[in-house]
Amino acid sequence: MSGRLARTLCTAALAAVVAASPAFAEPAGPGPVPAGGAPQQNVAGLLTQLQTLYRKAEEAGELYKGTEEQLKKRTAEARKLRAELARARTALDSGRRDAGRLARDQYQGRTDFSVYLRLLLAEDPARALEQSHVIERAQAGRSAAVDRLTGAERHAEKLAATSRAAQERQRALAAQRKKQRDTVETRLKGIEAMLASLSADQLAAVSALERKNIGEAQDALTASGALSSVRPPSDEGGEAVRFAVEQIGKPYVWGAEGPESFDCSGLTSQAWSDAGRTIPRTSQEQWRQLPRVPVGSLRPGDLVVYFPKATHVALYIGNGLVVQAPRPGASVKVSPLASNPLLGAVRPDPDSEPLSTYTPPELPEDAASGPDAGYDAPDA
Repeated sequence: MSGRLARTLCTAALAAVVAASPAFAEPAGPGPVPAGGAPQQNVAGLLTQLQTLYRKAEEAGELYKGTEEQLKKRTAEARKLRAELARARTALDSGRRDAGRLARDQYQGRTDFSVYLRLLLAEDPARALEQSHVIERAQAGRSAAVDRLTGAERHAEKLAATSRAAQERQRALAAQRKKQRDTVETRLKGIEAMLASLSADQLAAVSALERKNIGEAQDALTASGALSSVRPPSDEGGEAVRFAVEQIGKPYVWGAEGPESFDCSGLTSQAWSDAGRTIPRTSQEQWRQLPRVPVGSLRPGDLVVYFPKATHVALYIGNGLVVQAPRPGASVKVSPLASNPLLGAVRPDPDSEPLSTYTPPELPEDAASGPDAGYDAPDA
């Protein structure tokens, strides 16, 4: 069997696993939560509702974080333009002073033309010819002063217009960011209300059902052969894994990048930053910008991206496991690779050679404890 055919069959098998797995089913829209009591639905329906609420909250969160990154860039650009505009205005003031001196010289009869006439009318015309280069230099200097003034005016006008546009874009992004943040907070409050409406028995049943679904999805993924290979990381990938493992137990906090708490892409971006490589901040940009690798070719340090819109990400540590910051109410933990609907994987360091030998970091005893979803935390 050729390598290409094997990869095709592996991809097809993986797609079949994803499509067939209950944990990977696309959830329907959430229904209303009746006031004064828990939704009258079966456990599967509750799980679907919660999965939908979390997914929509993550989608809104990724939009917010994307806008936040744009705003940072626009703010830096506006700051740079303001500094450049200040320098241009200083140059313009200098040019205007030069122009003022030229005007005064002309008014007082000290122009290049009057100097030329005085030399021609001198008693020694030969001397006038010898000094013609002095006149030419003076004329060139005055011409250059006028050119500098004209150029400085145009440059300052252009910079002022560009600076105004940058500031307008900055204000628009700030307003957009606020609106998106409000959307995220509204959706997180919806999750909190949903969890608060459930009894302890319902929460336990929902968590048990998700664990069952994830276990079945992980078994099917393993059976497909997608996780059969064991590969060492690169040196950087090994450092990213070490960093991620050291964060186990720290709480998920939406928008956090450490050091005391993380969200999903905050964890992955900081892990790779600690390893010496800058990657995009959001899961969607990580998926869009980083080189993709087949799930069957994963090595520790690769990023596993989830959901159709790439709204969740985890860091692969080998043996079919990832470290992730799951959701509000949960903490950074080790999870099965199939803990969420799989979209694909990316490699931050495709140009780095794998290590010849690799010893993975030791995991804490409770590295996998706690729910992947956080459904048992009413204070989500």
